[in-house]
Parts: sequence; structure tokens; C-alpha cells
Amino acid sequence: MTSPVHAADPAVAGRGYTAPEVLVTTSWLAEHLGDANLRLLECDEDVLLYDFGHIPGAQKIDWHADLNDPVVRDYVSREQFQALLRRLGIDNDTLVVFYGDKNNWWAAYAFWVFQLFGFSNARLLDGGRLKWETEQRSLITERSDFPTSTFVANERDDARIRAFLPDVLAHSKAHGQMVDVRSTPEYTGDKLHMPEYPQEGAMRGGHVPGARSVPWARAANADGTFKSADELRAIYEGEQQLTPDAPTITYCRIGERSSHTWFALTYLLGYGDVKNYDGSWTEYGNAVRTPIVTGTTPLATT
Repeated sequence: MTSPVHAADPAVAGRGYTAPEVLVTTSWLAEHLGDANLRLLECDEDVLLYDFGHIPGAQKIDWHADLNDPVVRDYVSREQFQALLRRLGIDNDTLVVFYGDKNNWWAAYAFWVFQLFGFSNARLLDGGRLKWETEQRSLITERSDFPTSTFVANERDDARIRAFLPDVLAHSKAHGQMVDVRSTPEYTGDKLHMPEYPQEGAMRGGHVPGARSVPWARAANADGTFKSADELRAIYEGEQQLTPDAPTITYCRIGERSSHTWFALTYLLGYGDVKNYDGSWTEYGNAVRTPIVTGTTPLATT
């Protein structure tokens, strides 16, 4: 059963995006919180944040426990994904809106995982949790429960939007488009992690040969909302000379920041073939004999 495409939020429609319907504003969400066919999912880096207050009607989705296999470094199976959505009261025609902290890092990650199963009736809350809080909109601590659904999941299809280490190596060797969305010190190899974050296991610093440096936050405004299509094109195409019809791979450290850029390139700019390398630098920086470049390149941003 194909999920219906809902009309774009009028406040988003004028920004020039290829698929404006994938974003909703805080105002739109406030008006639709009571819709019976809407499910709101909060996915945060801080998995305890939901319990201290969340948007009314929101349910918590734990990026680690709910979306990842407990043993194998991989995502949940079709059966596990189906059970999750049934528990959340999501059916095949339910409209799902994701939001979270860190300007939607993990919300975009959850959105991306849902796309592995072809769940197309999904949206992001533009600006995420921060914008909702900044506008002093309601937060509650009560949990919402919905009737168990009869959702039927598709088989997971990684090939469309997910890249693995061999794909990255081949893509780099062929001089394909690749975007490193980490901070500049991570890209140059001066740091193995984001500022004020713990080391998470990479043995070496630097970047994949040929990768362009576009820190993920450049796609966002100060309030966490996405920049307009013209502003995004000025960055990715004007500065970095990316081509919308060329296959592109995004990566970061563990796959969440690159999900944000994957979303921007795929839905906001209409790039036809973008894959997220979720293994990212924690895999690449530890793999034996992977080629690494340190310092900047002529197309790297500072």
C-alpha cells in the first residue's frame, strides 16, 4: 500500500525546495497536533531528554535501542521495524513527523532509517526541538499511547540510499562526489572528534580522498531551520561544484550529521542519487590500509 503524499506546508513551499512537503514548520505542527492520523516521534542524542518534556502527543524513539540491531552492527530487520511501528500506532497511511535535539541530527537519522524500508510518508519538523522550545510552545511529561496498528513493512532496501566501506573506496577511487560533513578540525585530521565530545574509537584522523568539506551546520540557519534552496545551492554547487545528477556519498563520524546533509541534498535540492555512509569515520578511520588525506584541499571550506 502506498502512503499518500500530503500537501506542503505553505510556509515552506516558497523556499524553492524540490520536495517542500518533507518539511513542516512549528506553526503547522501546532495546528495539527490533534490530527488522528498524525504521529510525532522525538529522536534525540540525549535519550533522557524526552522524559524531561516533549511536544504533546510525541512518542520517544531511541536511535540506538529501537533502530539498531542489538548484536550485529546493522539496522533492525523488517520484522523488528514492523513491530516497532505497530507498537507506536503507525500504519501505512499514517503521517509521521520527526523532531529532536541538535537541530534534528538524530531525527534526520531516524527519518533516513525509515527510508531504508520505503516509508515515504515521513516529515521533519524544521528547526526541531530547539525552535519549538525557543518559541515557548507547550512541553509535557505525560506519555502518549496509541492503539497498536496493523502496519506491514517492506523489505529493507539498503542499496538505494546506504553506502558501505567498499562503496566508499570505489567511489573515492573513481573521483566521485563525496561530502564530509564533520567540523573542519575533524576533516583536516587535527581532531578525532567534535569539540567537547569524547573520543569514539577512530585510530586516525583526516578525510576520505576527494571528499569535500561542508560542515553540516552550514545548511542551517541560526534557529536550526534549513536555508533556502538558493542558499544551499550557493554552498554545495557554487562553492563546492557538486552536480545534482552525479552520485554522491555523505559521511560524518557515526552517520547522524551526514543524515542531515543527505536529507538536504536529496529532498531540498533534488539530488537523484545520494547515499549516506553510516559507518562513517569510526569505521573508515579504523579500517586497515584505507587511504586517508590530512589537511585541507582546494575545495575544502574553513
